[in-house]
Amino acid sequence: MRIKKAVIPAAGLGVRFLPATKAVPKEMIPIVDKPTIQYIIEEAIHSGIEDILIITSREKKAIEDHFDRFVALEDHLRSKGKDDLLQVLEETGGMAEIHYVRQKEPRGLGHAVHCARRFVGREPFAVLLGDDIVRSGVPCLKQMMNLYEETGSTVLGVKEVPQTDVSKYGVLDAEPVRDQVYRVRDLVEKPAPENAPSRLAIMGRYIIEPEIFEILAYTRPGAGGEIQLTDALKELAGQKEMYGLVFDGDRYDVGDKLGFLKASVEFALERPGLGEAFRGYLEQLVAGGKSAPGQ
Repeated sequence: MRIKKAVIPAAGLGVRFLPATKAVPKEMIPIVDKPTIQYIIEEAIHSGIEDILIITSREKKAIEDHFDRFVALEDHLRSKGKDDLLQVLEETGGMAEIHYVRQKEPRGLGHAVHCARRFVGREPFAVLLGDDIVRSGVPCLKQMMNLYEETGSTVLGVKEVPQTDVSKYGVLDAEPVRDQVYRVRDLVEKPAPENAPSRLAIMGRYIIEPEIFEILAYTRPGAGGEIQLTDALKELAGQKEMYGLVFDGDRYDVGDKLGFLKASVEFALERPGLGEAFRGYLEQLVAGGKSAPGQ
């Protein structure tokens, strides 16, 4: 079955980015001039997703406003002849069929995904976490969809991480099938480095079969006192085949300050009309020079 629906959990409190996220959703903090969540939605659309559900909370209304039309601003840009900006605005307001549901209390990623059960129904679906941006030639999700079409099984997007970082992630116990593809035997949520079964960590991309909702309905709180999606996937892996794909591309954890800065710099360097000047500034900065006032 073709993957047509995607779920983006965006109800988190964003505590790693306080105080900025006290009033602004972390998903709306821009990388250059585009909110982080827009990069996620563009990846889904370029992968062939038709319907997107964003799991929000009471404090995240700005996300809905961003993907809505802003008629007064459109009229203003049209009257001023700023057609390039008008096109950007119209494209943002009509990117995809986007739906919203609120997670009424922060009970973990597993609980957030369970909030999507009526939207998903009995179809396999994608989950893309808003803290993870992937820059790649073929969209990360599309790479995973290709493997799903081959296997008909749940697919997890993974990367190898340093042993010292495994405690930050859900980690796979898996056996290699071929280059970049692993069959999952088990999963462990945030293991201590000495107990980790591998260095293959889940990187915020999932294609999941709908049986996960039946499991999430009775999954008890796990690490951090929250309902963990990894715990439910662990049980699903005991029932059906599951695969890990080491996807091609660079992944940025934009919920982390250093990861956010790396993404901001690298995306800015690639931006036409900005990258060359920005590169010159960085080279001057590294060399110990200073820009002239106003430059």
